[in-house]
Amino acid sequence: MTKSKKNNSSSLVYSTNSEYMKKYMEEHQEQKEETMPVSQQQLKIFLDRLGGNKYVSRISGFVGKQSDLEELARVLKNKCATGGNVKDGEILIQGNQREKLQNILIQMGYKTKLAGG
Repeated sequence: MTKSKKNNSSSLVYSTNSEYMKKYMEEHQEQKEETMPVSQQQLKIFLDRLGGNKYVSRISGFVGKQSDLEELARVLKNKCATGGNVKDGEILIQGNQREKLQNILIQMGYKTKLAGG
């Protein structure tokens, strides 16, 4: 006996029906844009070394809307008094700011872990 496959819209490869594609994109954006509560977030803080003996603190593991991620990055940049940006779902903060970032995130209610370098 073989198991029958369910009709799963996530296995869509190609469609010429523009209405179906709009509906498909809206459904997947709604699923991705749900932000987990702060207390359930598990963030990891990495230290990456760039060329020229420069460091960047990278925060990964955020689950939620892009706008919420950008807002968190803005708050962290202000509190650390340094630059940074959001790239590929991760927050990048200039310099070795791991301990400071961990303290700020814990005060905000996030669960954090120092990882890497």
